[in-house]
Amino acid sequence: MGELSDYLVQHDANFRKARLPALYSDFRSQKTLNPDGYHANISAWLAALARLASEGLLSRQGSKSSALVLDLDESLRRSLDSKQFGQPMALGTVMNEALAQKDLIPLQSFLQSNHNIYQQSWSQVPWNVMGWTFRQLGVIDPTRGEDKIPKGNYVVMKNVETASRELGEKIAEKAPRFDRVFTRAQFQALFTSVLAKEQRLSDTDTDVLLKFLSRDKDMIEYDGHTVRIRESGEARGITEEDSSIASIKELASSLEHQIDLLNERIDELAQEAKNAVLRKNRVAALAALKSKKRAESSLSTRYATLHQLEEVASKLQQASDQVQLVKVMESSAGALKSLNAQIGGVDRVESTMDILREQMSATDEITAILAEPTGTIVDEGEIDEELEAMEEEERAKEEEKQRRREAAKEAAKAMKELDELPSVPTGDAPEIVEPSSPTKETGIGRLTLGS
Repeated sequence: MGELSDYLVQHDANFRKARLPALYSDFRSQKTLNPDGYHANISAWLAALARLASEGLLSRQGSKSSALVLDLDESLRRSLDSKQFGQPMALGTVMNEALAQKDLIPLQSFLQSNHNIYQQSWSQVPWNVMGWTFRQLGVIDPTRGEDKIPKGNYVVMKNVETASRELGEKIAEKAPRFDRVFTRAQFQALFTSVLAKEQRLSDTDTDVLLKFLSRDKDMIEYDGHTVRIRESGEARGITEEDSSIASIKELASSLEHQIDLLNERIDELAQEAKNAVLRKNRVAALAALKSKKRAESSLSTRYATLHQLEEVASKLQQASDQVQLVKVMESSAGALKSLNAQIGGVDRVESTMDILREQMSATDEITAILAEPTGTIVDEGEIDEELEAMEEEERAKEEEKQRRREAAKEAAKAMKELDELPSVPTGDAPEIVEPSSPTKETGIGRLTLGS
């Protein structure tokens, strides 16, 4: 005892240790005193039970764990016993609330109903009828009397919806028809592998899922034996073609399994013969070799049968593709005919093109007229001469500026050369005396020799 409660503490955030006292207490009175806390406890227990069921830790249908169906009775309360807090005292109330909210649905009602489960409502059922139904299930007023768990098998809608969603995400709708048709057993194996379940689904789980996918989600067609994943716009119902495809696929799968077993058996017999030879047991070696030959003959027959089935399957796929191609061509021909009728035939198109060419020509003429000058005509020659004179004047100005720049450069160069001449020596050289009166002469002409 206590394994499930320990599992919830380790894996469910709602069952942290601080909340355990509230979850395991008799919280029925909180429905009026603390509605938020009451509904929080209900939601936590429903999520926990769905998790335990999906992991295969609760109910069993036959020899297999059930992920989608709960088998309810008072033993559920005992299985959830906590070493510290005992058994959950309001678990019956949780189940009753789940039934009222349709989180749990009686298994037989779910399987036998032909109406979409989402379109049914308890509000449409008279209160006296609903009360009688609840009493038959053991459901009583949750705020009074004994907290009794209703006995029976119930579908866990949360797990069914999760499984449906995961399957829809992983199965390609646009796959060829051949790849979307299965027998019930093939679909059961496919569903298990797609959802990566550790254990295969129980037969009851498969019935629930197929009913939900076909009736409530409209994802598949199902007739009790053959399953076809629906494609948008596809005809309703399972056809003879679907049944043939499913049978061929099932037989081919069976042959492949037998071939694997025969190959293993042949290897084992060959090893037995070798071991018998090593032991010098001729009789055992001959017996093993004879059995090996019979197994090889059987294997050859099965390979031939499998090859024939693969050819038939290939022809079926080819014929199915041709049917689809013809349908597409018929649809395309009808669409073309309708479009051509809307066009009005070749004569109408030719007439329209003639009118279009005339209007385009008229548009070109109007454009040419609008482009003609409307003011005084200007002599282009006079404008060219005036422009040339202005350009010549600008060129003369540029040349004059260039000459001035070159003259300035020459003058600067001469001054630089004069500055670089050596100075006059002083020693015994005659003294240079400036004239007593200034003259207008400059440079060397102003210098005189002294005594």
